[in-house]
Amino acid sequence: MNISIKKTGLAALAGTALLAIASPAFAQDAGVSAETQYILNSFSFLFSGALVMWMAAGFAMLESGLVRTKNVSTILLKNISLFAVAGIMYYLIGYNLMYMDVTGWIGSLSLWSADDAAALAGDFSGGYSATSDWFFQMVFVATAASIVSGTVAERIKLWPFMIFVVVLTGVLYPITGSWTWGGGWLSEMGFADFAGSTIVHSVGGWAALTGAIILGARKGKYGEDGSVHPMPGSNLPLATLGTFVLWLGWFGFNGGSQLAMGTGADVIAIANIYGNTSMAAAGGVVAAAILTQILYKKVDLTMALNGALAGLVSITAGPDTPTIGSAIIIGAIGGVLVVVAVPLLDKLKIDDVVGAVSVHLVAGIWGTLAVPFTNDGASFGVQLTGIVAMGAFTIVASSIVWLVLKFTVGIRLSEEDEHIGSDAAELGLEAYPEFGKGSQRF
Repeated sequence: MNISIKKTGLAALAGTALLAIASPAFAQDAGVSAETQYILNSFSFLFSGALVMWMAAGFAMLESGLVRTKNVSTILLKNISLFAVAGIMYYLIGYNLMYMDVTGWIGSLSLWSADDAAALAGDFSGGYSATSDWFFQMVFVATAASIVSGTVAERIKLWPFMIFVVVLTGVLYPITGSWTWGGGWLSEMGFADFAGSTIVHSVGGWAALTGAIILGARKGKYGEDGSVHPMPGSNLPLATLGTFVLWLGWFGFNGGSQLAMGTGADVIAIANIYGNTSMAAAGGVVAAAILTQILYKKVDLTMALNGALAGLVSITAGPDTPTIGSAIIIGAIGGVLVVVAVPLLDKLKIDDVVGAVSVHLVAGIWGTLAVPFTNDGASFGVQLTGIVAMGAFTIVASSIVWLVLKFTVGIRLSEEDEHIGSDAAELGLEAYPEFGKGSQRF
């Protein structure tokens, strides 16, 4: 193409675009306004969904860095498998159970299918493409299962865990989600959970907590005298990388939950959400680092990492209403709670390998209760009702599933298999074979 012609064409195109922006009447006359919003909203769902999907990589890296070398391959397999299973189950049953024909307590038991007939015929009043919405909602599901994965690591069998994931992602999470995001009874009461501090994180945390209690602690973790024996992770640089990946993915998690990008007001809201999300994580890191220095005379890297995640979980219930300063405080309190909760669980002899219960359950509860401080439309009574209701349901339902698995197929590795590691026992391979006994280095 001739250069001058190319420049002229670009100039004309730019002029047309500016005219459309400057003159709403032009956009309306051209009939592009509704379609443009449809495109932007759908793009927001897809881009934000891709960021949330990337959080699966963050969980995989975080958990593989915090488990011991002999269990790394297994935790990686669980993370990629649970993401795949979550997507399939959400297609088969989860989405419609959560969003279709919700009667107050539960949605429709049917297979999801896309319906874009109106948009294809030129009617863009639906606001976004059906599959973009399904995709964005689907990638959230695996987060709840990833929380469970890290908590019960190093001693649970692979296939019973995957069966639990099937039930959690296909049934349990969609039911509690229908109470809120599906327009159910908690939504009607005014329960506020913008992106899922309780709906996603606390639900995953309760499922993880029940699993950890029923499964029991790792061999050697706790002494008969009540002492706690640390079991350091295999790769702290990898755990740190995983935390940064999760931090990045959280912008999609919270920002995408604006559920629209078709107006200037939506974009302003998304920008505020991004800012609040990041600064809450910053508050969590700093608070956890300072508190561990005060309590233990040394800064604990793993606590700082979990402090970042706790800050992110804390702001997730209401990232749209705080100021930056308020977001920092909300995140910092989440970081403090993690530093307190991790040793408390150890005193109770509840073995949470990666600290997920402290991060996602404890900080999730705090974040949900914090919403009324910056959102006049929320009340502490309704927030507490939602926390208790979803907690009670998840505890009872998860316990039933865990116990059925325990007394049928069994959920725990044998003592010998736990000693040699789940990689060798269940997979027959190692993540770091050159570190194994008898290996030769060249």
